Amino acid sequence: MRTIKIKPTPDQAKFHSLQCKYPAFVGGFGVGKSETMANQAFMDATHSPNALIGLYEPTYDLVRLIMAPRMEEKLIDFGVRYKYNKSENVIYTSSNQIGDFILRTLDNPARIVGYQTYRSHVDEIDTLKEDHASDAWNKIIARNRQSIGEGSFNRVSAYTTPEGFRFVYKRWVKQRSEMYQMIQASTLGNPFLPEDYVDSLRETYPDNLIEAYINGDFVNLSSGTVYPQFSRIENNSNEEYQQGEKIFIGMDFNVGRMCAVVYVQRNGNAHAVDEFINAYDTPNMINLIKQKYWREKSRGEFEKLNDIYVYPDSTGKNRKSVGAGETDISLLKTAGFNVKAKTVNPPVKDRVNAMNAALCNSKGERVFFVNTRLCPHYTEKLEQQVYNDRGEPEKDGTEDVNDAGGYYIAYEYPIIKPMWTGGFKMR
Repeated sequence: MRTIKIKPTPDQAKFHSLQCKYPAFVGGFGVGKSETMANQAFMDATHSPNALIGLYEPTYDLVRLIMAPRMEEKLIDFGVRYKYNKSENVIYTSSNQIGDFILRTLDNPARIVGYQTYRSHVDEIDTLKEDHASDAWNKIIARNRQSIGEGSFNRVSAYTTPEGFRFVYKRWVKQRSEMYQMIQASTLGNPFLPEDYVDSLRETYPDNLIEAYINGDFVNLSSGTVYPQFSRIENNSNEEYQQGEKIFIGMDFNVGRMCAVVYVQRNGNAHAVDEFINAYDTPNMINLIKQKYWREKSRGEFEKLNDIYVYPDSTGKNRKSVGAGETDISLLKTAGFNVKAKTVNPPVKDRVNAMNAALCNSKGERVFFVNTRLCPHYTEKLEQQVYNDRGEPEKDGTEDVNDAGGYYIAYEYPIIKPMWTGGFKMR
């Protein structure tokens, strides 16, 4: 095994020096959470060749795309031979000095059974709902009891971006004890980042997230209105549909109250210029759109006058709003519309963040506008929708228009976190 010196940032070094039972490394983007986790996990594995180190991600995709490759890279860097058994999700090392790594997910805490770990490392636990995070954490602690010899010390570490006053805040701040200690790291404290990294974050996120995602602070992300960045004045548009131009329609499926928001593009910006509220079902919505934007040649037959792109609720590929007939999305395609739908909807949080950032990012830049005269219902609901007591956007049946409009914005103006995979200099 090669000897490689690492040079952590000051915040990373403080974390590695913690001796408590449950340390947490909480920070904004670019503070090197994943790299810190991989290095700490490797150091824990050096305590005994019999040690089993648990590594946890919220989903299997994150295990496959982030954690497994990161640990493989780490083992290669340190000259450790290994075998990654993908069916078991275990990395076995061929070393008489290094233990093995078991990779698991947090999405189903009931499946965290059947093994014992010496040390465990949990990534982005604060992205889970609070009850789910607490359940997963308790199951991981229960598994963390492997003895590797006299004096062995079991420990579980957490690494996360703060997501409001949720599980991590309550466990490491509100209920802080000698066992639960935390290092809070700021993106600004990492000297290894590209010079434009923080500016990229400010261009990407709205003001209400910058304190959390750059400074690593706990801020209230789920109170007040859902779209605080929307201004009836600053986001107002006088743009209107021009005959023959492409239109882009966000659509939400609900029998009896289908909604759609129509957008046009102006200089790369999105302008909402029309709304359809409370259509009965998908065939009814299709007919309303065609009547307004195409020309009816005869009853039920329309001449195509422009290209129509629809950004629907992705669950429409399975839902049938007209009994046992075609799915909602297949009806849109059959109607001659161009459908833009991902396999699954983005998380609600990502859709809301994308809309707020498009309405106004932390640099004061706006790319999403609404013709408040032509879209009065959409305007009102952007102003009025609030969070419920579970920290979720309140839904009383009248806010579906926000979902509809959001599917287009989240697809074409998604939150794309600036990428950086460093955190340590090696030599």
